[in-house]
Amino acid sequence: MKNKRRGRHASSSLEALDSILRSRGERATRQRRAVFAALADRADHPTAEAIHRVTRRRIPGLSLATVYTSLEVLVNAGLAGRLSGPDGVAHYDARTDGHDHRRCLGCGRIEDLDRTPQRTLALETCHAPGFRAVDCRIEIVGYCAACDEARGARTRTPVAESSRTGPTQEDHHEPS
Repeated sequence: MKNKRRGRHASSSLEALDSILRSRGERATRQRRAVFAALADRADHPTAEAIHRVTRRRIPGLSLATVYTSLEVLVNAGLAGRLSGPDGVAHYDARTDGHDHRRCLGCGRIEDLDRTPQRTLALETCHAPGFRAVDCRIEIVGYCAACDEARGARTRTPVAESSRTGPTQEDHHEPS
């Protein structure tokens, strides 16, 4: 799945940032706006440290603790999501609509996946007596084409081999 820039989604959310934070008793500080803007401009599910590197260019002296606090405020306000990476490190997502993720076990890259009608069916099957499912999050794990190629043919399973479509330009990437 090709990662898209978050421009349209980010700008509409950025416009609503002040009112959403105010409604929750929080201030939309310069630092929080910068952290949100840095996150909203990315589709690669960055860590707080990556957001810190970007926002420090805009606000010299901004501390990593302030970035973590700002991200926590954004997550609690529903303006960002947090997911755990393969190493347990938190990654952040400005995309807050219903979507799922695909993660490479080799390089750790996390990609967004749009939901399909089959996924809605999966949510319906999660209902059980005494439990009403309201969401179902799916993470598909495997190897991107570049990491799969680096691992070599000896470790591929027949299922993985038959479903490969070959490397694409986006498969050659820097680890996130």
